[in-house]
Amino acid sequence: MLRTYLLLCCSLVSFTAYADPNVWLLIDTTARKIEVKKGEQTLEILSEIAIGRGGAGLKGHRGDNVTPFGSYRIGWVGEKSSFRRFFGLNYPSAEDAEKALGKGVIDRLTYERIITAHQFHQIPPQNTPLGGQIGIHGLGRADARIHKAFDWTHGCIALTNTQIDHLSQLIDTGTVVKIK
Repeated sequence: MLRTYLLLCCSLVSFTAYADPNVWLLIDTTARKIEVKKGEQTLEILSEIAIGRGGAGLKGHRGDNVTPFGSYRIGWVGEKSSFRRFFGLNYPSAEDAEKALGKGVIDRLTYERIITAHQFHQIPPQNTPLGGQIGIHGLGRADARIHKAFDWTHGCIALTNTQIDHLSQLIDTGTVVKIK
């Protein structure tokens, strides 16, 4: 009986898909593409992405519609998002917090909350003056023609629904995402 249980458990585990920990994403906001990489090798390219209405760069504050440059990890996955799927980034990073503290955008307590979250591999506070809820998502019911015509997000990276469904098979929480 124990052997049957072990066989059943092992066979269930073998059918469960997990993202390869060596896979990471390079988001090129100028070329409007995501490179799915394993080490330095590019496995595939997802093109015609949309970014924030405010462009990409140093995110100054919540509501600026800027897609932030930096290195992040996927902190959570929203399967029931209005954008089909949502891969939330662990934004703001420690580096984002340090720059914001230096510019007076956040106070010392907020800075320490962000740093502590990163030290314990938790999602940093999402309600700071730096904003939050930055991620990679699909269109949901949005118009694909708008997606192709201009950048429309509030700072996220948007893909078509087909692209986000495909990407969801390659990434998971913990996947590194570098935005340039």
